[in-house]
Amino acid sequence: MNPLLTIPALVVAVLAAAMPSAPPRPRLTGIAHVAFYVHDFEQARAFYRDLLGCAEVSPMKNPDGSLRLTYFKVNDRQFIELLPERAAGSDRLAHIALATEDVEGMRVYLKARGVTVPDKVTLGTVGNTNFSVRDPDGHAIEFVSYSADSPLSPGRVASSQPPPAGPPVSSILRHAGILVGALDPAMAFYSDILGFRETWRGSADSRVLSWVNVRLPDGDDYLEFMLYSALPAEQARGSQHHICLVVPDMAAAVAAVQARAGGAGYSRPIETRTGINRKRQLNLYDADGTRSELMEPGTVDGKPAPSSTAPPPR
Repeated sequence: MNPLLTIPALVVAVLAAAMPSAPPRPRLTGIAHVAFYVHDFEQARAFYRDLLGCAEVSPMKNPDGSLRLTYFKVNDRQFIELLPERAAGSDRLAHIALATEDVEGMRVYLKARGVTVPDKVTLGTVGNTNFSVRDPDGHAIEFVSYSADSPLSPGRVASSQPPPAGPPVSSILRHAGILVGALDPAMAFYSDILGFRETWRGSADSRVLSWVNVRLPDGDDYLEFMLYSALPAEQARGSQHHICLVVPDMAAAVAAVQARAGGAGYSRPIETRTGINRKRQLNLYDADGTRSELMEPGTVDGKPAPSSTAPPPR
């Protein structure tokens, strides 16, 4: 025996060897869908189908004939899910679904890391396996794997609903925005446990941090932390809880939106701006105030926007 190895150190080494190793984290490949609550499905259709050009797929009805939920296709792997509101004036964000190649493996992994998880995965409404957890801010985060026979499975997506007025304005859902009150717990969950990688920080006033972007470990999609010092009222969270749709040419996207606005009943201003991240953006809002941000993939001059060093709000 190595005389330099003390008895306490030997005990620790033996115990460590006897303990089972933590299971590996399954791959997280992208944002599968973002789900919002809506007050009126027909008004929502006018926005997501008629204005944005997303085809409606897999609407499901309740026994009384009312609509239970429906999806709007962004591409073969990404959707916007709409659900009936829980209460007037409530928070519109229902959940964010992250695609993984092994749902049960993810459940086991998260449990081993101390995250509260359900006892088993479930079969979702449209045939996909999934389970949900709560992040440190209480947001519902769903982990999902597409089943081969699911109507949302890549290659099987089809629509029996009235088609959009034209092609989709965007075919990439690049990020989802969520309100985050304390940065450290959020980073511990998303970065330390789930493996997200921080890519950028931004500040609206150069004094206090406003946004932190964290990218999924095995894909290009990311979450945008919308930092705050005072939590907005539920009915005022539609700008923070948002989705971002990438458009290759903002001028062409604006022209498409303007051409469809009348038929979709959209009367809000259609104005582009350049964000703190130096990318052209256009903010559009559904009837419930939920924001869809159209954004070009590159900066206005091709140079990266510097990351902020400002401190978080708290």
